[in-house]
Amino acid sequence: MIRVMIVDDQAMVRQGFGALLAAQPDIEVVGDAENGAAAVAVAKRTLPDVVLMDVRMPVMDGIESTRIILDQTDRGGAGGRAAGRAGSGDPETHRVRVLILTTFDLDDYVYEALRAGASGFLLKDAPAAELIAAVRVVAAGDGLLAPRVTGRLIAEFARRPSGPPPAALGALTARETEVLVLIARGLSNGEIAAELVIAEQTIKTHVGRILGKLGLRDRAQAVVVAYESGLITPQGQA
Repeated sequence: MIRVMIVDDQAMVRQGFGALLAAQPDIEVVGDAENGAAAVAVAKRTLPDVVLMDVRMPVMDGIESTRIILDQTDRGGAGGRAAGRAGSGDPETHRVRVLILTTFDLDDYVYEALRAGASGFLLKDAPAAELIAAVRVVAAGDGLLAPRVTGRLIAEFARRPSGPPPAALGALTARETEVLVLIARGLSNGEIAAELVIAEQTIKTHVGRILGKLGLRDRAQAVVVAYESGLITPQGQA
């Protein structure tokens, strides 16, 4: 079961999303919160797999709440379940994930949400089937961006100068670096396998090693590192 928590300052939104997700056989809604500060406490208590997080809320916004929740779980602050998951050896799937849900597709929200550690970004007007699929994708460890905001995100990376490459990039093998570039271009494991003409399971192994060496939560974080380090440019040239 995928354990989901819903954070939104509108009760009707929380109830609507909750009813939709609870009707799925593989999803359990374990809690909700009306603002970012309350979300921190509820997440610590309920230990969700995926947090659906609104951006604009009173008391504390969704971006700051995302930072705190992920820092809390990364340090083992969420209890034994998080620690046990982290010890499983698969950093791509065994973490708390945050899926940002908002009506606003402004550049800074996308960029800062990913910088805060969010694994996905989806607009609230997405079809119900798309929301359900997004929860499953993010729970499985894959990053997700709404098609309408992908171009805006790339434009934001283009506007901001790239910084020096993290020292950890030097620990990647040539093949792992190649895989990281393809992740940043938005390719799935299957598409990367076809591109490099190797087995998809081998790609999954490479992805796990990349995330482990760079200390990243998931593929969305890998995209941020690839762009911000200048490993790949917004024009798609590595």
